[in-house]
Amino acid sequence: MTHLAVSPHAGISWRINSNILLDVHDLLSVVTPIQIGGAGVYNSTIFALGYGWKHGNFSAGPSVAIYFMPACGSTLCGHVAGMAAGAHAQTNAYIVGPLGVAVSANVDWIGGSSVVLPGYVSVLVVVGPVLRWSAK
Repeated sequence: MTHLAVSPHAGISWRINSNILLDVHDLLSVVTPIQIGGAGVYNSTIFALGYGWKHGNFSAGPSVAIYFMPACGSTLCGHVAGMAAGAHAQTNAYIVGPLGVAVSANVDWIGGSSVVLPGYVSVLVVVGPVLRWSAK
């Protein structure tokens, strides 16, 4: 099921050598209310290795998420809450100086013994503007 979310994202990249990056990201998604369940929160923390070049970068690595989301199964609606392990990939393309576009995807395994939903795979895709600050 697809839902609209507001997702502020912050990340820090360290250059290990000229092109190899070590990244730490945090992505907080506030999901708009669906049905009678209200809004939800999904926060992912990511540790990744990447490759950077003059006008962009790409990184991938493991993630961990904490969530509290409204959900509906086949017969019951309610909230699901817990932690999820997953994987993350992101690419940034800087178009005009420090301003660019970011595309990221997170795939998490939502487990647990919820009476609302059984375990499932959650896919989160975020596209939006990105601003690069650099220390020189």
